[in-house]
Amino acid sequence: MSEAPAIRVMLIEDDEDVRVSTTQVLTLAGFEVESFPSAERARPHISFGVPAVVISDVRLPGLSGTEWLPELRGVDPELPVILVTGHGHIAMAVQAMREGAYDFIEKPFSSERLVAIVRHAIERRQLSLQVRALRDALENWQGIQSVLIGRSAQMQQVRQTVKTLAETSADVLVYGETGTGKELVARCLHDHSARRRQHFVPLNCGGLPESLAESELFGHEAGAFTGASRMRVGKFEYASGGTLFLDEIESMPMAVQIKLLRALQERSIERIGSNKTIPFDCRVVAASKDDLKAMSDQQKFRADLYYRLGVAFIELPPLRERREDIPLLFEHFTLQAASRYDRPAPLLSNAQLADLMAYAWPGNVRELRNVADRFVLGLLGERLTQTHGGAGGGAQGVPALPRGLPQQVESFERAVIVEELRRQRGDQPATAAALGIARQTLHDKVRKLGLTVDEFK
Repeated sequence: MSEAPAIRVMLIEDDEDVRVSTTQVLTLAGFEVESFPSAERARPHISFGVPAVVISDVRLPGLSGTEWLPELRGVDPELPVILVTGHGHIAMAVQAMREGAYDFIEKPFSSERLVAIVRHAIERRQLSLQVRALRDALENWQGIQSVLIGRSAQMQQVRQTVKTLAETSADVLVYGETGTGKELVARCLHDHSARRRQHFVPLNCGGLPESLAESELFGHEAGAFTGASRMRVGKFEYASGGTLFLDEIESMPMAVQIKLLRALQERSIERIGSNKTIPFDCRVVAASKDDLKAMSDQQKFRADLYYRLGVAFIELPPLRERREDIPLLFEHFTLQAASRYDRPAPLLSNAQLADLMAYAWPGNVRELRNVADRFVLGLLGERLTQTHGGAGGGAQGVPALPRGLPQQVESFERAVIVEELRRQRGDQPATAAALGIARQTLHDKVRKLGLTVDEFK
């Protein structure tokens, strides 16, 4: 596979002396430059997604820079176009920026100013092309991959386990911290099973008063207790043929756990106030943020119920342990929020992306989605994770780092290297160049992190 091309500068200037000197300045600054004497000569080299930024003089023989701008915008609206204007044409340049030019620079200009503008434009182009690639990936993903999003090894394993279990009727226990997507996994198990045409019935055990839990699960007959004015079908009966999802099962009262165990063993229930046995046929997916085995050892959860539920397990990794998935997830949530709020989907800056990658995400994927919503609504500054209330129990605006600094640094470094290797399709020299490190340094880090380069090709 070929490496991803670097962003180059396309310079259009009819004055040969100016063209040569400007090319030298940009080349010395480390940019790859192609120069042309006219817009007509440069036109065949411009296409949608071209890895380039354009610097064009306003006054050119034939097609002028301002006349060419609408055409460039039509080819690729996100292509940065920097216009060079002579003294006295500022109003023209400002109007061009309103029409979509990235920036303008007035002659005579300093080398430092030119290089700074070009560097920012290249950064912008890199980000826009990366986002475009992420959006293409999201659009091309189907099935479970389009719901349980992520390129990390952990998420690939989760998706594979979900596919395997979805084809069976086995009850499943899903583990994961708050906000990792346990209900999403349960829905995937249902949607990709033979039960998908029947009901998916979620029940949050944590928000269920003990006095109502039995009625919610098993139903009741009219007159079974005070206030039971009519018969009610319980969740087990309603979910028959489909899937019953019991979230936060660790908080289910002990008295209800006994009755739940009997229902699971017998695959039948009795409504409160009735002696009639009603069989049911539903898959039960239970979810917990706590270790039920440890709770059962401490007699805080029934051991027999744990072993009855624990036929198959799916463990969801916290977001901090799969940081390479953050850019893709954030772009997915940004696009969803832009559609929901009827707003344009903004682009992250490099600093904002680094901020997202370094944050601990105590609220996991749910917190990331909330940040994406605020980002689209324009409620956040440059530091995205310091201007919102943390969703997962952490102090507001303060990353709740669960591990030591060396582990955090290594996790962040791993995510950055993995993302760049994937972008460069496993090409180590190109990856090292993009990261600004020596090839041997990259080789040593890849070996230390236990990465296999072939998996990115």
